[in-house]
Amino acid sequence: MAVTLRALSGADLDVLFEWEKDPRAVEMAAFTRADPSDRAAFDAHHARIRDDPSTMLLAIDADGVFVGTIGRFEMEGAREVTYWISPERWGEGLASAALVVFLSIEPTRPIFGRVAEHNVGSAKVLARAGFVEVGSDTSFAAGLGRDVVERIFRLDR
Repeated sequence: MAVTLRALSGADLDVLFEWEKDPRAVEMAAFTRADPSDRAAFDAHHARIRDDPSTMLLAIDADGVFVGTIGRFEMEGAREVTYWISPERWGEGLASAALVVFLSIEPTRPIFGRVAEHNVGSAKVLARAGFVEVGSDTSFAAGLGRDVVERIFRLDR
């Protein structure tokens, strides 16, 4: 399977909005919008992403089919990586493959990744790419309506 990254299109956003409403995906991501069905909030979030030069969000394609997103953003002065895979495609190694490609085009180090403590799969994706767990933090996860422990990972190479 060939995993490639490309610019995100308007049509991709319609699909991504549907994925982000999936209750299983909200549970795993945790740090999502309070109301995943609020399209106006989704559109406002993506407008902020497009307008922020420190943020980049790319589409992930597997054999030419849109399967997720990957990108970077700044948080508390540090560069962070983020990714989202279609729930129907979980377990296929897409996040791991996309992260390898992304890290080859994103030069900033260190770069961090954060995952909800219960998201074991995402923690494995980061560890496979060489990220090392460096701490944790408890934050309010709007998507879940409660505090969630975030595991913090760092990649230096």
